[in-house]
Amino acid sequence: MILDLKRIFANENSSLDIEHSLDMSDVDFMGNYPLKKPIKISGSVFNRASVVSLNLNIEYAFASPCDRCGVDTEHNHTVIVDKLLATAIERQESDTIITIPDMKLDVDEFVYSEVILDLPSKHLCKDSCKGICFKCGKNLNEGECNCETREVDPRLAKLMELLDN
Repeated sequence: MILDLKRIFANENSSLDIEHSLDMSDVDFMGNYPLKKPIKISGSVFNRASVVSLNLNIEYAFASPCDRCGVDTEHNHTVIVDKLLATAIERQESDTIITIPDMKLDVDEFVYSEVILDLPSKHLCKDSCKGICFKCGKNLNEGECNCETREVDPRLAKLMELLDN
């Protein structure tokens, strides 16, 4: 979706509402396709006192196996964007100003970048996830396993034999 913002830049107190959805189900993130549902985009572009602002609310569902226990889980995330738009800026780069020299904003490309930057680097089913047993593979969230928890370093095994005697 490309927005032509010439009218917004030219007319003070003008605005343009944005309601859009974007399919990013083909995005590969660490060998997984976690964005199964369309991303919901809502917001507006407005000109107040000759300052053009972009306000967006981006909502997406991140579905992926838990990084500790492997159970499939889905969490909703929201990205709030509040940026200024300009046709040119004197400084090199700015985190708060988006330069659009032709007064056209590609919303899909912008949202794609924002969502990719916001994707979680660690995805857990719950904050208190216990993971899996490293010996038998049982999900420790479902209960304890019967594996021996005391692990002896093989380099110290002979010393352990002395203590057992």
